[in-house]
Amino acid sequence: MKFHRKGIAFAVAMASLTCSFSAHADWARSTDPLVVQPNPENSTVQAQNPPSFFWSRYPTGPASYDIEITPAGGAPLKATVDRNWYLPSKALALGNYSWRVRPSGSSDWSSVRTFSITSKSTVFEVPDNATLRARIQAKARPRSLPPSFTAYSTWNTAKKNDLEPYLSRLSNEIKAQITVLPDLSDARWPVAILTPLTAAMASQQTDVRTRINEATRQLEAAALLWRARKDPVFLNEALKRGDQLAALNPAGPTSYASQDQATRQIALSLIKAVDFLAGDLDAGRKARWLENVRIRSEEIYGNLAGDNGRLDQFPFDSHGNTAMVFMALISTLALGDIPDAQRWFDFSFRAYVNNPSPWSGPEGGYANGTAYGEYAAGYMVALWDPMVQVTGVNMYLKPWTQGFLDFATQFIPPGAKAHAFGDASETKPDPRVFRAFANRMPTPRAAWYIANLGGGLEDALSVLEAPYPMPVAAAAAAKTPPSNSAYYPSIGWVAMHSDIGNTARTSFYFKSSPYGSFNHSHGDQNGLLLTVAGQPLLVKAGWYDWYGSPLWNDWYHQTRSQNAITFDGGKGQLVDGYREQLQRSGRITGFSAQSGYDYAEGDATPSYGGQLTMAKRQIWYLHKQDAMLVRDRLAAVVAHTYEFNVHAPVAMNVESPSSVQIALNGQSVCLRDLNGNASFAKWSGPAPKAGVVEDHGAFYLKNDGKSTAEFLVLLDVGCKRPAVKVAGSGSARTVTVGNQTVNLN
Repeated sequence: MKFHRKGIAFAVAMASLTCSFSAHADWARSTDPLVVQPNPENSTVQAQNPPSFFWSRYPTGPASYDIEITPAGGAPLKATVDRNWYLPSKALALGNYSWRVRPSGSSDWSSVRTFSITSKSTVFEVPDNATLRARIQAKARPRSLPPSFTAYSTWNTAKKNDLEPYLSRLSNEIKAQITVLPDLSDARWPVAILTPLTAAMASQQTDVRTRINEATRQLEAAALLWRARKDPVFLNEALKRGDQLAALNPAGPTSYASQDQATRQIALSLIKAVDFLAGDLDAGRKARWLENVRIRSEEIYGNLAGDNGRLDQFPFDSHGNTAMVFMALISTLALGDIPDAQRWFDFSFRAYVNNPSPWSGPEGGYANGTAYGEYAAGYMVALWDPMVQVTGVNMYLKPWTQGFLDFATQFIPPGAKAHAFGDASETKPDPRVFRAFANRMPTPRAAWYIANLGGGLEDALSVLEAPYPMPVAAAAAAKTPPSNSAYYPSIGWVAMHSDIGNTARTSFYFKSSPYGSFNHSHGDQNGLLLTVAGQPLLVKAGWYDWYGSPLWNDWYHQTRSQNAITFDGGKGQLVDGYREQLQRSGRITGFSAQSGYDYAEGDATPSYGGQLTMAKRQIWYLHKQDAMLVRDRLAAVVAHTYEFNVHAPVAMNVESPSSVQIALNGQSVCLRDLNGNASFAKWSGPAPKAGVVEDHGAFYLKNDGKSTAEFLVLLDVGCKRPAVKVAGSGSARTVTVGNQTVNLN
């Protein structure tokens, strides 16, 4: 199996470090899918040096753990930690290692695991908490702005040419909003937030988030403009908005329990404003603002610190993980002003840096889909920029971060008009977000993405808070585009492009994910997407109104709305439950990139929850033909009619019982059944979003339940209609498309 070069590479088996499993059960690996899994293991070459270590907690919940990290032929490096993770503060020497962990003072060691540090491992060191705290408190305020941020009166001609458009744009925005933004009070939001969520509650939560985001942006921007321009208009506006936010009841509709996104944003913006306005706040006002920050932050801390750090053991919590990075930044800015901030900082900062996202492994990626990956990137830019300046720990240099950007490059390539997989995947990407993210990374790959991405200007506030010039300016753009194919093992995603450097490209996306339908993921294991020259042709059906809505539960989240396999009238993968969503998963079982074709295979059998005994899909992207061959093998213990579902953003043209055409805006694909036993027919789905066209259909295949059913479908991009021949039988079958032949292994 050939892995994507930016994924996890596997080391050669190390005879001297063969795992010696003890007779007892390996307590460091939980059978609960919601629990963190041990890392590193499987003799993998680590992307980061030193690597991040995780393990499941010991059943009795000990106060501390002893960890030993042993170089081949050397003495162990030992440490004692009070949580079930460890991040060494210094890089390890190159070589092969084993590691194990035990409850402190016991003899119950975990199984031994192995890993390697090579020249391909990127050094990323994070000092201990005490060193970091001393560094932070030694910085003069404002701590969160880079040294390049100076008063406008000091700017030279080059800086004015580059930044004055952003400064003017932000100044005009803030002045215009002074009379437009409503004054805030708790009385605006009367609905009590209860369980289960109703449409009225969801609407109020959306309004709370919207209004708080508007007000906090106004506060931060006005405070920043005051430092830059010294115009009293901006100082007065910052004081007004800060006073309003500080007057909101931390136990009211903006509380962590009612709207966690609002309370974290209020706390962060108030502490950033205290930092920006250092020397300009009177003691009484500063005390009121800080007290609101303290109350809100203590509630966030209490939620995250419960169970000795609940995310340490149960990391799959999207809001919790975002709250953790808010906590990390709030605490860095509050050190020295709020006594509790030291406790918040020691709890959150290195824990977040150790594992910034539970939605992929160390190679990068985002299992919840590219739309939520984009949202995460926006948060990262907003939160990492001040964090980098305050702590000196540059998250943009973490190897995971480069992998995350590579993931965006592959699945939201230049010219993309739709996201890929998961919630909000039907929406259009905002190129400004990943442009901003890439701007902070001094790498040739980031420079290539920016040079080709296009899109509008970055947000003015984030530009003015960023270093000048942007870090990417230090890197020349890569001379060659990224790979035309990519595989991300930990999330089970595959991208295949005809030419990623050309906006006229064909792009196939395939997914069979260990994350199953969990969180913002869908029941789309072994699902496909197709885009040609930026035009989506095979699409995900439905639209994202709100998480957990009736539409989301009954249609949008279901397999039938995906380009995936259902049976007997739309029965698909089981997407209910909680732990079950992770257990009913898929996985990529094969991937290779050849000179003439790319290949991937996925096994989605577990995702059907026992309804099927086999659900495997193989795909071959034939570069010379610009065509995709898709083979599904399906089995069950009872008879079924299987459905190879197809969703299009335009009315499909059924050309014959075995062929259908999708054509839109000058691009097309024709789908053809090659086995001659699966007829195509349209079916009706729920009404699409207003102004959107959707058409649905499927190839249908009856099976008696006594043999394996097989779909063999050609996706002919451009409807070139090449000659096709299927030859042989059993395990010796071949398919020839035009002048390319593949073996159906």
